[in-house]
Amino acid sequence: MQNSTTVKVGSISIGHQHPIVIQSMTNTDTADIAKTVEQVMQLAKAGSELVRITVNSEEAAAAVATIRQQLDQLGCDTPLVGDFHFNGHKLLEKYPCCAQALAKYRINPGNVGRGSKRDPQFAQMIEFAIKYDKPIRIGVNWGSLDQSVLARLMDENSRADIPRGSLVVMHDAVITSALESAEKAIELGLAKDKIILSCKMSGVQDLISVYQDLASRCQYPLHLGLTEAGMGSKGIVSSTAALAILLQQGIGNTIRISLTPEPGGDRCQEVIVAQEILQSMSLRAFTPEVISCPGCGRTTSDYFQQLAQDIQSYLRHQMPVWKNQYPGVESMKVAVMGCVVNGPGESKNANIGISLPGTGEKPVAPVYIDGLKDVTLKGDDIAQQFQAIVERYVVDTYR
Repeated sequence: MQNSTTVKVGSISIGHQHPIVIQSMTNTDTADIAKTVEQVMQLAKAGSELVRITVNSEEAAAAVATIRQQLDQLGCDTPLVGDFHFNGHKLLEKYPCCAQALAKYRINPGNVGRGSKRDPQFAQMIEFAIKYDKPIRIGVNWGSLDQSVLARLMDENSRADIPRGSLVVMHDAVITSALESAEKAIELGLAKDKIILSCKMSGVQDLISVYQDLASRCQYPLHLGLTEAGMGSKGIVSSTAALAILLQQGIGNTIRISLTPEPGGDRCQEVIVAQEILQSMSLRAFTPEVISCPGCGRTTSDYFQQLAQDIQSYLRHQMPVWKNQYPGVESMKVAVMGCVVNGPGESKNANIGISLPGTGEKPVAPVYIDGLKDVTLKGDDIAQQFQAIVERYVVDTYR
């Protein structure tokens, strides 16, 4: 179990004593205030507890304070994280309103400056974090690794009696870059409880290995994410495979699922996937869980599939209202089963369950509430009847 300090990012606490925090990132041009505000609102509504925005130009930096102001006016207090590369020191200096409006700065040691400019430009970023009392994430990415660190470790390795493999040295360079940067930040006066680390890789086994090593070498809160995870099922499966192992080992305090959205796709998918990973591992609960069977030759009708989909959609859309009115409803389990084989058993084990008739079975659907048979539904409006039962259960149980 990783034993980390606590870092405050706006109103959010990040550390081993606190729930794992979900974050996401906009893909709008930050200079486009209206579109950025709209997407931050969408991500926050979906459940993103931190939202990172790109701050890469003067136009973007100039827009940040207005974005924050408009979000506040709309009742969205989700903290904004500024993502800086190459010119962050200049932008924070020229636009103090941006420096103040952001809740956290993300600094990439590999892109903060080249050669002799690296250390002074990194120092400037830290000075602004101290001045405005902001935490930072030192975010190393192996696609933009500080080459001076890699070259140094490669040279040391070549002189060793038993040289390590190049991939092992690469892993060590990623970790070393993060830890040495954190040490420099502390030397410059930044408090330890203002630092979060990440060491992102694009390979599942690489990510697992690096974070296991990193967690054993520090007590900073760690941000997890498989960088460049990919699109669709590939990105979801790869991210889940990597993060589930680390989270099960108690490693990680905040996560992002870096999915490539399909053209015109919903950016909020990455937030939903992050929620489902945490909920499936019983680390957090966000929305009532729908348990449903995959179907087989006994379920030639797609009726139960449609009902499961409708109920799941209904529950997710109700959560923005329910989470305030009915505390604890997010832990509810609803079973929608397709035949008599596993239907009654799964239904009894859920808070509410329905066992729909399979092929050749009587056209009735027994409903179970908290393990006991409550009613048997019949007719053409079973779906509507069942949804009404779910609604009554929520009101009666979680009020």
